[in-house]
Amino acid sequence: MANNKGGLGQRGMNALFRDNTENVKVDIAEDFPTQEVDIHLIDRNPNQPRKSFDEDALRSMADSISMYGVLQPILLVKSEGGRYLIIAGERRFRASLLAGLKKIPAIVKNLSQQEIQEISLIENLHRENLNAIEAAEGIRELMENHGLTQEEVAVRIGKSRPYVTNTLRLLQLPEEVMDLVKSGKLSPGHARTILTVDNKEKLIEFAKLACEEGISVRDLERMVQNYFSNNAQQATAKRKSKEPLPLELKNFVSDMKRLFGTKVNLVRNGNKGRITIDYFTNDDLERIHAIMQLLQIYSNKNN
Repeated sequence: MANNKGGLGQRGMNALFRDNTENVKVDIAEDFPTQEVDIHLIDRNPNQPRKSFDEDALRSMADSISMYGVLQPILLVKSEGGRYLIIAGERRFRASLLAGLKKIPAIVKNLSQQEIQEISLIENLHRENLNAIEAAEGIRELMENHGLTQEEVAVRIGKSRPYVTNTLRLLQLPEEVMDLVKSGKLSPGHARTILTVDNKEKLIEFAKLACEEGISVRDLERMVQNYFSNNAQQATAKRKSKEPLPLELKNFVSDMKRLFGTKVNLVRNGNKGRITIDYFTNDDLERIHAIMQLLQIYSNKNN
C-alpha cells in the first residue's frame, strides 16, 4: 500500500483489525483520534469483499454492544453529501444497528480509492472472515482496478505469491462448485485438488462426492490421479486399437467371430497384444464354453 500522509501504517491497521468475532477494546494510537458519528450517515462499502455475515454472530455482538457500547472504533472515509463510507468494521456497524445505537465511534481518514480497496480486503483476510472465493474475487478486483501484478498484490495484502496465485485459480471452477466453496461445504484444498480435471462433469462429480462422503484431500488427490491414469491407459489402448492389422490377423479375427458367433477384438502392440471375446447373454457364454471344450477334445485326440 502506498505510504502517504493519509495512510494508516501497520500499527494502526493491526489495531483496527484485531477484533475477531468479539466486541473487545483495542488500544488505538493517539494520532488516530476517534469521533462519534451519526450511524444513519454511514453507508456500507459496495466493494466490500465479504458478502455474507453470520447472523448469530452479529446478534451476539449486538448484545455485547448493548451492554458495553462499541469498544473499538470503525474506519470511515468522507463521501458526498456529508456522508461516510465504511472501510473497516462493517460487522461492528451492522451489530450497532441491531443494538439500536444512534452514534458509533469512528476514525475518519483521507484515503485513495486504491487504499480503500486494499484495506477492505486486508481487513477480511487478516481475520480469515472471507471464504476462498470471496478472497479470490477481491484480489482479482484489486488487480483489475489498479493494474497490480500478483506479486504487488501479495506484498500489499501481506500474503505470499503462491497464496495469491492458488486463490485466483479457484475462479476457474464451474459456478456450482464455487457455490460449494462459498457455502463452506467444499474446502479450498479439495477445490484446488480437482482444478486440473479437464472434464467439467467429472470435476463436478468429484466435488459433490467430496461433500457427500467427507473424502479427505489426500484421498481425493488419489482419486484424481487414478482418473488421469485410467484416461491415459484408455487413450493408449484406443490409439493401439486403430493400428491396422496385417491381413493374416484380420482373417484370424474373422475366423474366431464365425467360430464363436460373437464379437471378437484384437489389440496389437508390436509382437504382443490382447484378444477379447464378448458375450451378451448366459447362452452366449455357455456356447463359447462348449466350443472350447470341443476344441480341447479334438486337440487331445490329435496328440
